[in-house]
Order: sequence, then structure tokens, then C-alpha cells
Amino acid sequence: MQCKNFSLNSSVQYFESPIGLLEILADDDAIASVLFKEEKSFNENPSALTQKCYDQLSEYFSGKRNSFSIPLKPSGTSFQIQVWSELQKIPHNKTISYLELARRLGDEKKIRAAGTANGKNPITIIIPCHRVIGSDGSLVGYGGGLWRKKWLLEFESGKKQTSMF
Repeated sequence: MQCKNFSLNSSVQYFESPIGLLEILADDDAIASVLFKEEKSFNENPSALTQKCYDQLSEYFSGKRNSFSIPLKPSGTSFQIQVWSELQKIPHNKTISYLELARRLGDEKKIRAAGTANGKNPITIIIPCHRVIGSDGSLVGYGGGLWRKKWLLEFESGKKQTSMF
């Protein structure tokens, strides 16, 4: 099975998070994707880089890490890359609206395009697309499911997680 970010030189490792299985794909230089999966798609072929990502995700979910320090190389259009770069500037335990994201990109009229790019983020959690919310504070749009977005925001705020739903 092939996918857009997977090649013969890729390494893959899985991380069982409190909110589901994460598939970590990397090439020799950077993490290409971290995505929620229902089941393992590939045989694991970990590398030093996927292990570093695994370790940092483990630290994040144990509350010991607020930011990530691994090389990233998401595949997308130049606009998507610009959006994902802007997302990485949102601090831990902070949120911005889709409108604010569009403003940071230089044009309020880009709100829909920014939202679409946000939804196509291939490196979930590390590129924190879950930190973008509706202008009215509502939780809207998250490729991993709104329940995961709610869980992540509550987790980052320090609220006790009593349920995944």
C-alpha cells in the first residue's frame, strides 16, 4: 500500500495516544505526517527520527512537553505550507479563530481557504490545527473529529480528562 507521503525510503512508527492510534511517517530528514488511523496500515519500520517524534508525543501526552523540536516536512501547496507555518506560532493552551488566522495571513478574505488548508494539515498535534476555533468560540472543523479537538484543548488547558467523549 502506498500513500502520498510514503516511499521505499520512508520509516513508519505507531503511537497509541489517549485519543487514538497515530501513524508517524518520516523520510531521512523530517517528519512527513502524523495522522490518526483506525488501524496500522504498514509494518513498522522505525528510525531515529520517528522514535524522536514518538518520544516527544509521549512527553506531550504525559504533560511534560508544550512544544515540539523535530524537523517537519509536510507536503502541500505553498499556501498550505504558509498556513501550517502560521499554526506553529499558536502557543500551547491558546486558541485563535479562523478569522484571526486569515488576518495573520494578511487577508480576512482568505478565511475559507485558511480553514480548508487547516483541515488538510498532515502533521496533527505537532502542527496544532486543533487550536483554531470559530469566531464565537465554538469548536468547528477538525479532521480527527471534534471530540478529539475538544479533548486536546481541554488537555492543554489543564482540565482533568474524565472522558474521551
